[in-house]
Amino acid sequence: MSSDAHPLRRSTDHAPGPGTRTVSLVLTVRPDGGDPGPALDPLLDQVPSSVREVVLTGGPAGDRRERPGLTVRGLGPWDTGRGDIPHAGLLAATGDLIVLMNADGTMSPHEIPHYLHYLESGYDFVKGSRFIAGGDFADYPLSRRLGHRALLRVARQIYGQHLTDLWYGFCAFRRSFVDLLDLREDGVELGAELVTHALHYGLRVAEVPSLELPRRHGPSHPRTIRDGVRILGTLLDERPHNALSRLAHRPFPRRDARDPSA
Repeated sequence: MSSDAHPLRRSTDHAPGPGTRTVSLVLTVRPDGGDPGPALDPLLDQVPSSVREVVLTGGPAGDRRERPGLTVRGLGPWDTGRGDIPHAGLLAATGDLIVLMNADGTMSPHEIPHYLHYLESGYDFVKGSRFIAGGDFADYPLSRRLGHRALLRVARQIYGQHLTDLWYGFCAFRRSFVDLLDLREDGVELGAELVTHALHYGLRVAEVPSLELPRRHGPSHPRTIRDGVRILGTLLDERPHNALSRLAHRPFPRRDARDPSA
């Protein structure tokens, strides 16, 4: 069995050859943001040629904004009662590699090749950071920066990792890890949940610099205390001593009936 066919490939396995993977981009549109068209159309025009599929979560159902060599699929409005739309977008993606971005214009598709480079070099999970050399942010109030630093200290104590940006939602990983990452929420803690699950299961995580741009679409609701409490809860819920109980409750993957090894 090849290393990349194993559902729990780690950094000790051989890195895949460059240019051999298909790439899906999952774009999330926050609810009550109105028509994403003014921000979404120029965003799609910037998607690099390595991406062949875009899955739009939160946009109009059946939306198909075709571009040469690019297929765009809309999964419909964001159902805040279900709270699983981002996860649905990840499950719907068909590419070997998945990139997750917000569709509000704060994240640039021009950075996608850098994320893919690290995946092709053997990393399992690549996340953006606004706080390392080459990264920056357009608007980040002092209160949120102080709260972020406090949460980083907690994360470093729990996971022993010196990450610099905990909940930034621009990330990329292999589709084989979607079930492993086990997403359950759609709030601000989604980025933190992705990172903590990746650390929880020992994936090799890389941070790359990312420039957060001014928002072009959708509401901005910075609720520092509420968001901080939710993210802290995610960090504590996913701390390593819960690994065995979580693994015990995960269903075994179903084998393809055509698989001769089944």
